[in-house]
Amino acid sequence: MIEKNQFKDHEHVVMINDRKTGLKAIIAVHDTSCGPAAGGCRMFPYTSQMDALNDALRLSRGMSYKNAVAGLPLGGGKSVIIGNPATDKSDELFKAFGKFIDSLNGLYITAEDVGITVEDMEIVSSVTDHVAGLDNGEHASGDPSPFTADGVFHGIRAAVKHKYGRDDLKGMTVAVQGVGHVGYYLCKHLHAAGAKLLVADVNQAALKVVKDEFDAVIVPTDEITSVQCDVLSPCALGATLNELSILTIKASVIAGAANNQLATDEDGKRLKDADILYAPDYVINAGGIINVSAETTGRYDVNEVNKKVNNIYNSLGSIFKNADEQGLATNVIADKLAIELVIAARG
Repeated sequence: MIEKNQFKDHEHVVMINDRKTGLKAIIAVHDTSCGPAAGGCRMFPYTSQMDALNDALRLSRGMSYKNAVAGLPLGGGKSVIIGNPATDKSDELFKAFGKFIDSLNGLYITAEDVGITVEDMEIVSSVTDHVAGLDNGEHASGDPSPFTADGVFHGIRAAVKHKYGRDDLKGMTVAVQGVGHVGYYLCKHLHAAGAKLLVADVNQAALKVVKDEFDAVIVPTDEITSVQCDVLSPCALGATLNELSILTIKASVIAGAANNQLATDEDGKRLKDADILYAPDYVINAGGIINVSAETTGRYDVNEVNKKVNNIYNSLGSIFKNADEQGLATNVIADKLAIELVIAARG
């Protein structure tokens, strides 16, 4: 794990193997200095347990940074279930997963992520209270995806303001990679703002919806990161920004909802050297966890949630400004801020 450079002083790593249900999963708790670890559960057919472990470790660290920068009373954690979300789900599997969550006694709070639905989390919640983002319950607010999309939209506005000096998106071309839950709502915002949409996804039904509703132009999945556009918005899986792909990017702004967009930290500098403005992923995509955090307080207020989500615009503006002044990549500035906040909470 250390050689893979994903283990960053994690507090807990739980490997799960339930023979009865076939559940194979990993729960990674990175840091609880700011509060109980919170982060969604992802279900994906990883090719190996090491791939799943690396993903969980990296995602959980990102959640620590995300929650700290967003000013939330939560630490960072993440869980991954190894399996095909189209064929391997069962009520028994999710109940078994919920029992493992419950055994941590509130150390980790889970929610939905890639490959997982709110309905899946409802099954998990039948055996543990440490679940957020549900449709039912006194403080439940449902799918957090619309809040994530809202934050990404405000983040795109901030990036466009900084890079192009524009206060609007009318006539600008935005390439959206992935039009699932978050991508769909983001396309809705962008279309309403007058942006032209280029979209790609492996899900043809999802593509048809955004094409019909928002007049989006469909692009092959292997071409979306290299198309001519003003803004590239990665909203699928991570690590799409790497040493090779960066050479083909024609956008001047990258601002999207995907986690772990940079394959390595050095890719942030590569983007800077290419004069591409990068909105650090865990800052711009914090809308969903901001909403989930409000549920965990026991006094959910959607107006307060929206106020914090809207503030992503200002947070990114500050990061962009500091990056310019210090001559550093935006991901370096964001990481420094996050680490300072975590250390302060720990003290």
